[in-house]
Parts: sequence; structure tokens; C-alpha cells
Amino acid sequence: MPLPKLPTKPAALLSPVDYPKADKSKIVKPFTLPAVSTPRKIEALTRPTARAPQAPATPAAKAKISPLKPAKTVITKAKPPVSRRAGKSGISKLFVLDTNVLMHDPSSLFRFEEHDVYLPMMTLEELDDHKKGMTEVARNARQVSRSLDALVGNMDGASIEDGIPLSKLGNKDAKGRLFFQTKLQNIVLPEGLPVGKADNQILGVVRALEAQFPGRAIVLVSKDINMRIKACALGLPAEEYFNDHVLEDTDLLYSGILHLPDDFWNKHGKGIESWQENKNGTGTTFYRLTGPLVPAMLMNQFVYMEPMNGEPAFYGKVREINGKTAVLQTLRDYAHTKNNVWGVTARNREQNFALNLLMNPECDFVTLLGQAGTGKTLLALAAGLAQVLETKLYNEIIVTRVTVPVGEDIGFLPGTEEEKMSPWMGAFDDNLEVLNKSDSDAGEWGRAATQDLIRSRIKIKSLNFMRGRTFVNKFLIIDEAQNLTPKQMKTLVTRAGPGTKIICLGNIAQIDTPYLTEGSSGLTYVVDRFKGWAHSGHVTLARGERSRLADHASEVL
Repeated sequence: MPLPKLPTKPAALLSPVDYPKADKSKIVKPFTLPAVSTPRKIEALTRPTARAPQAPATPAAKAKISPLKPAKTVITKAKPPVSRRAGKSGISKLFVLDTNVLMHDPSSLFRFEEHDVYLPMMTLEELDDHKKGMTEVARNARQVSRSLDALVGNMDGASIEDGIPLSKLGNKDAKGRLFFQTKLQNIVLPEGLPVGKADNQILGVVRALEAQFPGRAIVLVSKDINMRIKACALGLPAEEYFNDHVLEDTDLLYSGILHLPDDFWNKHGKGIESWQENKNGTGTTFYRLTGPLVPAMLMNQFVYMEPMNGEPAFYGKVREINGKTAVLQTLRDYAHTKNNVWGVTARNREQNFALNLLMNPECDFVTLLGQAGTGKTLLALAAGLAQVLETKLYNEIIVTRVTVPVGEDIGFLPGTEEEKMSPWMGAFDDNLEVLNKSDSDAGEWGRAATQDLIRSRIKIKSLNFMRGRTFVNKFLIIDEAQNLTPKQMKTLVTRAGPGTKIICLGNIAQIDTPYLTEGSSGLTYVVDRFKGWAHSGHVTLARGERSRLADHASEVL
């Protein structure tokens, strides 16, 4: 198609002769102008954005547009159907926070990066109702109130309506603004929903904000599943609070074990170095190698290769990583009876890996995940007794766990701290009976004396009195760690003093604490954060070794 002739004068009109003639055989779609609307009044919630540099105006444009008279029409962008797409348009989102988000994470106000945060008045009312008491929820509510008081300080009414910078307290990542519900909005809810309920009031605020700012993404953030379902039923965008989630899919959680392919030695055998070292009467072989699989390895990660064509199996551990070079170390075989730990031998590959971590004095933090009956508690307790009573590496064993009942709570328990904790420690009592029965030659009196000696070296402590303590040369076992929040897990792990080893045991499929999921559990948090550290290790136990009945029940029930 030939191009039209250029105009000879600015803003000159083309004559009908100059227009090109379209081919009749081709279908030409009609060109439509975008819809225009009158500009709306900008309220306090709209933030000023930096203007992009504009090209110099042509003389024709200067003649058409007067600098004193603003344009009467502006083109408004349609609201995207999904809130996640709002970031592509360059407009920041407005997150309306539910009360449970603030009570779960007091620092959630500063976790939304460049987006703005809106707090309805009903959220502040519920924070005030939950601030009393000594529970974790009450402490979080008071912490949120202190943060809000520091943000509101030295601000007048007009400044609050314009939005308070969230970076005021030194949080550089929070580039958005904080808005409060300063005006009574016209809340219209569907018929049948009670207006007096707090959740419905927050939903009404979200709907009113959508009507007030149609070109902006308004998103409700709540950890209440029913609240999000109600919002979706009303056509309001709602999301869960994802900042505390370590992983979206727990199948991607670090397992601590890497299966080597069959051609591993062929691809990594070029220029390989090997040597042997003898420590404590045990010979260990080391391999220094390079290859394509080395960048995927982590420190203290276990690698294995199953036997092929009658060849022996290879079990190793990543001892060192330096760029594209890794050093693999062979393991001690705890499946053999001569290497038993307090009479306990490994029954499968993963238990052998776990005992190598538990008996390694250079490994200060060990996490063991697995289903019921995989031997987490038995292995940890046997390793603790062997290193406390035999090698004298630690002074005593400290056992603690979260007191979250499976059924209804039985109420207050009498006695001292250890007597109150004894009903929660039934799993350790069962494992101690198994470990004590291993010595058949001692007789009844000998076993009773051994049991008293073991009891004197095991202390049972409650989590409520851990703050401010420091453990020196202790073997600390944290059972049922999946019920801990990341903040509680940080409190426990930071109690470790010189020479202390911490063992975290749990099953993320059995979480009993409200507002905790597999992705936000404290156990998942530490497994992901500690992977690759030279003095920590993790193993996910796969096979159950309790009994054939327990294994079958875990599969079919």
C-alpha cells in the first residue's frame, strides 16, 4: 500500500485524492478510539508518582493546547480482573489487612514493599480486644499497637489522610504508605449478611474502596480461610499472607539427600583425587572431584548410589564445596552391630545418614523430619545418651516440646515443672524403656540402677521459661517442632551456648497449632534457612520402622 503524501503545512488536512485506496479483496478492521471518561476527584489515597520525561512539543501541539487550561478528557485504564496483574501497569496495590495477619506477624505492616497498606477501623477495634493477656497473640497485638503509635507520632490529621510513609521507622524495604479509615464510608453488603459482624464490616470497606478507586487494585489480605471464601463469593479479590511462607509447595523442601545418577563417576571422574584419613580408629576416604552436578550440592548433604550389577553401594557426605570443586567423604556404617549407638543400629539408609549427623561433634544443629514410626526420637535419644554417658561430650540431655493437645485440654496439672511436663513426654519414656532393655546381662537391679542414672542426666523443661536462658555443653532435643512458629524457633535456637547441640524433630504433616501451615511452620523455616551451613545438617526419614501394623496403618488410613 503506498504511503500518503506528507502535509506541507503544520496541522494541514489531506485531500481526498491523497488517501490510499484499500483493496476490495482484503478485509479491513475498523479502527475505534478508546473510551474516555471525565476525570474523577483524587482523594487522599492516590499517591503522587514520578512523571516520565516527555518529548518536546511540536508547534502544532503548542497551538492546540493551552498551558492554562487542562485537558477536559483523560483516558483511564480498565481495572485488571486479578490483583496480581496490577503491578504490570505501574500502579501500586492497596492491601487491606485483616486483624489475624497483624496478630500472626507484627511486622507484616512493613512486608508489602512498594504497595500501600490500609487499616479499617474494625481492625483497630479487634486489636484492642486482643491486647490483654500473656499469650503470643496478645504480645503480637501489643507490638502492632506500639508500631502504629510510633508511625502516627508527630502527624496531624491532614498528614494521616495523605498517608504515613512506612519507611518512617527505618524499614527501607517498605516504600509504600499506611492509610487509616478516617471517614465513614457508605458500606453496602448483600442482603442476608449481618452488618454488625467484624468480618462483614471489613468486606464492606473493601467494596467501598473498590467503588471509590476503580482504577486501582484493592486486595484483602487475611489468614482466615472462611473470610477469603466470603470475599471471593462477593467478587472481591482476597489473598493469604504469603510473606511468612518459606515454600509454596512442601514437596520442594530440602531433604538433605541427593541421589547420584548411574553415570556419576564417568562424568566426574576426570582429574579426581582421593585420600584416606584415620580418626578415632575409623578410616575415612575423601574424594575431590569436579563436574556438572557439583553446583547443585550443598554442605553436609548426603549423596548415595544404589548397587548396580553386584557393585557395592556408595554412601557419602559433601564435606567441602569450593567453586566448581566438591569434596565427598565416605560415611561410617551405623547399620553394623560393631558401630551401634547405645545398642541401636540403623535399619535403613536414611537412619544411617541421621546417625552420622547426630554423632558428629562438628554438627551443632540437626533437623530430622519424618512420619510416625521412622525413629526420630529413638535415634536422637540414643545418640544423646551415648555422648553424655559414654564419651562425656555433653553434660546432660534437655528435652522440651510444644504442649499442644490433640484432643481437649485436661486442664492444669499439679506438681513441679518436670511433673507438669511428664504427661507430654510419654514418647521419651517409651523410647527409654526400649533403650534400657537392650542390656540383658545386667539383671533387674542393674537395669534399675542404669535407669536411675539415665533419669538423673535427662532434664525436661517447658518452653514457657526458655527466654533469657543459655545452655552450655547440653544436648537439647526439641520434639514436635512443627508446632513452633518461626519466632518461637528463633527464641529456642538462640539459647545455645558453647558446646551445645540442638536436635529438632517433627512431622510437618501433623501440625496442631492454629494459623500454622506446612509452609509457615518454624520447622520448615529452619530447614530452609540452615541448609548449606557447614555446622548443620538435615535428613528426611522416609521408611517407618515401628512395626508392620504401624506401617500399614500410615499407608491405608
